[in-house]
Amino acid sequence: MKLSRQSLSAIDSKVIKPNDNVFELPEKVLQFGTGVLLRGLPAYFIDKANREGIFNGRIVVVKSTDKGDTKAFDEQDCLYSLHIKGIQNGSEVKEDIISSAISRVVSASTQWGEILKVSESADLKVIVSNTTEVGIQLIADDNIQATPPISFPAKLLAVLYHRFKAFNGSAESGLVIIPTELIVDNGKKLEGIILELAHINKMEPKFMDWLEQHNHFCSSLVDRIVPGKPDTATHQQLDTELGYQDDLRIIAEPYTLWAIEGYAEVAEVLSFAQVDSGVVIAADIEKFRELKLRLLNATHTLSCAFAVLSGFETVSEALDNVEFEQFISDMMLTEISPSIPLDIAVAEKEEYAGQVLDRFRNPSLQHKWLSISLQYSSKIKLRVLPLLFKHYQTSSTAPALISKGIAAFIRFMKIDDQLKGYINGREYTVTDDNAAIFHYAWNDAEAEQGVRSILSNKPLWDTDLTTLPGFELAVLKHLQAIGDKHLSNAAELN
Repeated sequence: MKLSRQSLSAIDSKVIKPNDNVFELPEKVLQFGTGVLLRGLPAYFIDKANREGIFNGRIVVVKSTDKGDTKAFDEQDCLYSLHIKGIQNGSEVKEDIISSAISRVVSASTQWGEILKVSESADLKVIVSNTTEVGIQLIADDNIQATPPISFPAKLLAVLYHRFKAFNGSAESGLVIIPTELIVDNGKKLEGIILELAHINKMEPKFMDWLEQHNHFCSSLVDRIVPGKPDTATHQQLDTELGYQDDLRIIAEPYTLWAIEGYAEVAEVLSFAQVDSGVVIAADIEKFRELKLRLLNATHTLSCAFAVLSGFETVSEALDNVEFEQFISDMMLTEISPSIPLDIAVAEKEEYAGQVLDRFRNPSLQHKWLSISLQYSSKIKLRVLPLLFKHYQTSSTAPALISKGIAAFIRFMKIDDQLKGYINGREYTVTDDNAAIFHYAWNDAEAEQGVRSILSNKPLWDTDLTTLPGFELAVLKHLQAIGDKHLSNAAELN
């Protein structure tokens, strides 16, 4: 039995299903992007609110690329299963939901007229996007009358201009626009690009005024691990267990956060925030970005090399090791948390750290350490160095656990000219745009020379890290302790 509106009544009641009236709800959201993150986070909140009679609106999804088709969405009446699995507050969570948040999926390349027609609707209130970081960039497109325009910002400008004309620039026709692309101040950046494109296209002053005065471009931060479609074995198991086939099913962790920068008028439109504490609407969301960047991302980064050198393949596997979990926990609470370069209450940081550990332990998410190591040096620079500099504002000694993390990173980056690293006979590949710098630094060099060459590289770090008191020596000692051995016992980390 294939999932569809018609087959809903035959599906077991243990699955959370939509009510019939949801299919009659108006289309309030236009979403650019068909990716699993949007289906697993914004659409999750909207679907939950609809079931509780709060938001009462559905999503029109714009497929912006020519890759793939909309056949699966059409065949399943845009219904899909969201399987939430993991650990929350120390307890196992398992929930199976059939989402009805999406009303239809339209192709920008073949149905552009339909998309413009959506913009004419008085029901439309929100535009959401996730077109990857590359999507939010200025391409000087002076033909937004194309069908469709080339870039995402140009498509968005065309939609907004069409709406402006349809409603004669009324204040009530303004929209809440929320990009979720993973760049800082994504809303402000998108708004700046839209305004620049409007100037390039010589659009009338009244439209420019409407654009700036009656539309809200909200920066946002999304945080939920949504690996997407399960592997074949898990997919077949779910088909059998739940009694229906679903070509669109996805898996997600329990943790949710959608932090949206906005005020009361934005909150009024985004009424779905009322049904889940994972949606936060605030005048400033920098706190949430810092918590994620430091306690989640920086912890991943500082643990990654140790995990690989210890023989762990996935994050959850590493967290099954008591000593490794203690290493991560101690580093988060005693060194990373106090060094976050923003004033955040200790209780908030501790609560978030506990949530991070729950997420790391999730056995349903096969998050591979080698995937986390992609562009490793850039992640160290962005995520870790601000912590290091903040630490030295109040201390004259090197942070012990962060120093170990950096030492393991330097050892991990000991590679040959084929970008291969080796530990105890095990081979791995380094994917890093700065890999040549590390290969050169390690070439026929002893540990002391390698550490100094890497830490003092100003073009790499924009500073000389050997000037930090005691840091070079601390890293060197940890590196020498690691040597070329495989850390088969995680207790050797301490």
